[in-house]
Amino acid sequence: MRIVISGGSGLIGRALSARLVEAGHAVVILSRAPQQADALPGGIQAVVWDGKTSQGWGHVVDGAGAVIHLAGENIAGDGFFPARWTEERKRRILASRLDSGKAMIQAVEEARTKPGVFVQASAIGYYGPLGDSPVDEQSPAGVDFMARVCQEWEDSTQAVEVMGVRRAIIRTGVVLSMQGGAFTRLLLPFKFFAGGPMGNGRQYLSWIHIADQVEAIRFLIENLGAQGAYNLTAPEPVRNAEFAGSLGRVMGRSSFLPVPGLALRTMFGEVATVVLDGQRVLPTRLQQLGYSFRFAQAEAAIRDLLRS
Repeated sequence: MRIVISGGSGLIGRALSARLVEAGHAVVILSRAPQQADALPGGIQAVVWDGKTSQGWGHVVDGAGAVIHLAGENIAGDGFFPARWTEERKRRILASRLDSGKAMIQAVEEARTKPGVFVQASAIGYYGPLGDSPVDEQSPAGVDFMARVCQEWEDSTQAVEVMGVRRAIIRTGVVLSMQGGAFTRLLLPFKFFAGGPMGNGRQYLSWIHIADQVEAIRFLIENLGAQGAYNLTAPEPVRNAEFAGSLGRVMGRSSFLPVPGLALRTMFGEVATVVLDGQRVLPTRLQQLGYSFRFAQAEAAIRDLLRS
C-alpha cells in the first residue's frame, strides 16, 4: 500500500519509512526540509510541505492506505542539550502540532478516496507526572504544559473520524535508538566514566526500543480493530537508577555519579521535568490487542542497541 508520513525525516519517521519499504510498501514522506531525506533508502518519495496547509501536496493522501502524522517541533530542541522552554518555544511547540494537524485534516477532506487509517502521534506526557502510580490508556489527562500540548495535538485530527477514517493515537515514551534522541544523550557521561542516575533516581522511565516503536505502528496500521489511544512503551518501565545501572553494566562503566536535579533544573529550566518527574506507563491496550514486544526488558534493549 501507499503510506504517507508527515515528519518522515525525524528519528521515528526515518526508521519507520525504511521498515515499511522493506515490507514492500510505497512510502511518501512530507518534509519541510526535503534535503534531509537524501540519505533515505530507495523507494521513498519526499514531498515538500509547509506544515500549515495542504497546498501542493494534498493529492498524495488521496487513496493512501495509511497516513501517519508524526510532525511536530522537537520538545527538547535540535541541539545535543535540551533547549529551555521559553514562552516563545512553548508557542512554537504547540503551533507546529496544531498547524500541521489542520493541514492533514484539509488534505483528508479534499481526498476523493479517504485513507484507510490515520495514525496520530502523541506522547506519554499526556498523563502528566504521576509518580509511582501505574498509568494506562484509561488514566486521565494531566494539567501541566506537556499534558496540554498532547491533548490539543490529539484533538487536532479528531475530525478524520467524522469522515469515516479509522484513527489510532500513539502515545510514545522515551524511544531508545542509536540514531539520536534521548538515548544518545544518556550515553555520553557513561563514555567518560561519569554516568549515574538523574536526580534522586527513583522516578520511572517509560521507554521503548526503536524496533518495537516501528513494529507497533505497523501492527496498528494492519490491525483493523485498532482504534483510539495506545501507549507505545515497553511493558516493564524501570526506575531511572535501575536504567543507569543497566547502562553501566552493559558498557562496563560505573553508574554511581548522580546528576543533581537542582543542577538540571537550573541549567535547562522547565524542560528538566521530562527526566526528573518520570511516569510509570503501561501498554495495556496494545498488549490486549495482541502485540508481542521484542524488547520488554531495558537491559536487553540496551545490549541490542550497543551491539548494533
